[in-house]
Amino acid sequence: MFDNICKFLAETYSTDIASWLLGEPILLTQVQPQELAVEPIRADSLILLEAEGLLLHLEFQTKADLQIPFRMLDYWVRGKRRFPNKKIRQVVIYLKETNSDLVFQDKFEDGKTYHEFEVIRLWEQESTKFLKYSGMLPFAILVNESNKERLLQDIAQKIDEIPDLNTRKTIGAATYVLAGLVLDKNIVKQILRRDLMRESVTYQEILQEGRQEGRKEGRKEGLVTIVRRLLTHKFGTVPPKLHTRIMRLHIPRLESLAEALLDFQTLEDLEVWFTKKK
Repeated sequence: MFDNICKFLAETYSTDIASWLLGEPILLTQVQPQELAVEPIRADSLILLEAEGLLLHLEFQTKADLQIPFRMLDYWVRGKRRFPNKKIRQVVIYLKETNSDLVFQDKFEDGKTYHEFEVIRLWEQESTKFLKYSGMLPFAILVNESNKERLLQDIAQKIDEIPDLNTRKTIGAATYVLAGLVLDKNIVKQILRRDLMRESVTYQEILQEGRQEGRKEGRKEGLVTIVRRLLTHKFGTVPPKLHTRIMRLHIPRLESLAEALLDFQTLEDLEVWFTKKK
C-alpha cells in the first residue's frame, strides 16, 4: 500500500519531487518499467522519471532490504542500456525509522564491481522543503520532528490552502495513509477528518478492507473487490459491462485504477480511463 501511494505521488507531482531532490522544478515524465526490457522487474515499486539528459530512479522503502544494493546496480545497467546518453541518478528513500544498518547501505561491492547510489532517511530530514510543495506534504509527517501531532496539524493547514479541490482530496488521502506509519489511526482521523476529507478517508478505509479480503481471496480478487467497492461508494449501481471490463484487467492496471478512482467525478471518467490506458 505505502509503495503504491509513494509511486503515485512521485509520478503525479514529479515537479515537486524534482524541486526537492534536484533543486529546481524540472518537468519530469514517466518512463514505463517495461522499457527496461529485461525480466524480472519489480514494477510495483520501480519509479522512473526522465528529463533532458537525466533518468531519475526512485525506490521508496518502508523496511530495510538486503537486496537493495544489487537491485540498484541491476536497474542502473538496464537504464544505461536503454538510455546510454542520459545521466542516471538513483535514490532510495526510506520512510519509517529503523535501527537496521541496511538503511545506511549506499553502494554495491563485489570483487572489482562497485556501484554507488543515494540514500535518504526521511526521519533525518527537516520539514521546511516538505511543507513548501503540495506534492511533498504527505511525506512531511515522516521527517525529523518530535511532536508529530502538531506537525500533522500544520500539514492539514497547508492542505486546506491548496486551491484545487481534487488536489486537496488527493494530497489529503495520501497524507492520511502515510501518517499511519508514525501516528495512531484515531489521531490521524481527528486531525484530518473534516468535511473536505471525508471522501478521501473513506476511500482509504475501503482500500484497507479490500486488502484484508484480498489476502483471503487472492491478490487479483482482492483488487477487484477494492475497485467495485469504490465504484459503488462513489456512483451507486455500476453497469455490468463495466464490471466485466474490470474483471479482465491485470493486477498492475487494477492497482492503477484503484488509485485513479480517487479523482473520478462520474462513470464517464471510468470510460475515459479505459480509453486512455490502452
